[in-house]
Amino acid sequence: MQSDPPICGRAPYGDNAVMATRPDGELVGPILDWYADAARDLPWRRPEASAWSVMVSELMLQQTPVSRVLPVHDAWLQRWPSPAALAAEPSGEAVRAWGRLGYPRRALRLHAAARAIVEEHGGEVPSSYDELLALPGVGDYTAAAIAAFAYGRRQVVLDTNVRRVLARAVSGNELPARSVTRAERDVAAGLLPEDEPTAATWSVAVMELGALVCTADRPRCSDCPVVDLCAWHGAGRPAYDGPPRPVQTYAGTDRMVRGKLLAVLRDSHGSVAKGRLDVVWDDHDQRERCLESLLADGLATHDADGRYRLP
Repeated sequence: MQSDPPICGRAPYGDNAVMATRPDGELVGPILDWYADAARDLPWRRPEASAWSVMVSELMLQQTPVSRVLPVHDAWLQRWPSPAALAAEPSGEAVRAWGRLGYPRRALRLHAAARAIVEEHGGEVPSSYDELLALPGVGDYTAAAIAAFAYGRRQVVLDTNVRRVLARAVSGNELPARSVTRAERDVAAGLLPEDEPTAATWSVAVMELGALVCTADRPRCSDCPVVDLCAWHGAGRPAYDGPPRPVQTYAGTDRMVRGKLLAVLRDSHGSVAKGRLDVVWDDHDQRERCLESLLADGLATHDADGRYRLP
């Protein structure tokens, strides 16, 4: 295990860190201690990691596990070590390099953001939440995460893992609400240490706890540093009793068919005839619908001669 994993090269504890004044503020110290020993060594967390590396990782990690992101992130940074390097290439190259990470519109968003960074910020990923939020394809979570993890800023960072940890430890619920509530954001804000570097590390520490220990299924409560303080565990781990949560499927869905069509375009370094796309899926109507959606999303283009290619 590594010790004292940094945010932007800073130690995880600020010398003048102030713990949250809420009664549940005592969660902060044990979780920071746990993170100092248990944090995974990930390239975008290292002291030498650029803000661009952090930004790329955040876009790639949305709905995608770390194990799948690692090789693609590495290849991406080798090819495009800066926003300017990516912005200089066609958006289709970003889609091609995205490979099989899924949700390929994220590649287009990252490419559009890279161009905006070059045009509006001199090629440097901005450090403020507001400037980050103004970039194409960057929402509240991503802007807060980049500001915190790349620049050590004090931001409320609420991803699925963080929300689950706080729902259990503070509110006594197995799972958070479907969407972020004001009460939930207030709880998270109340727990943020006042010292900026400590607050940034707290944000990633809670996220790591949710990813490794306080998981959605089969949480490892015996390994949790705050099990004795956890409201959900103390209440006997009551089962979630809210509205049914959707179960994602993949086989046979439009998303799968889109992926098959996109794979043909991605693996070709030129245009392809329609016939090569027609053979990937037997259902004509579904296949045509998915092809039209790729065109509408800007993930594919249609030449005048009836051939298809990446943008």
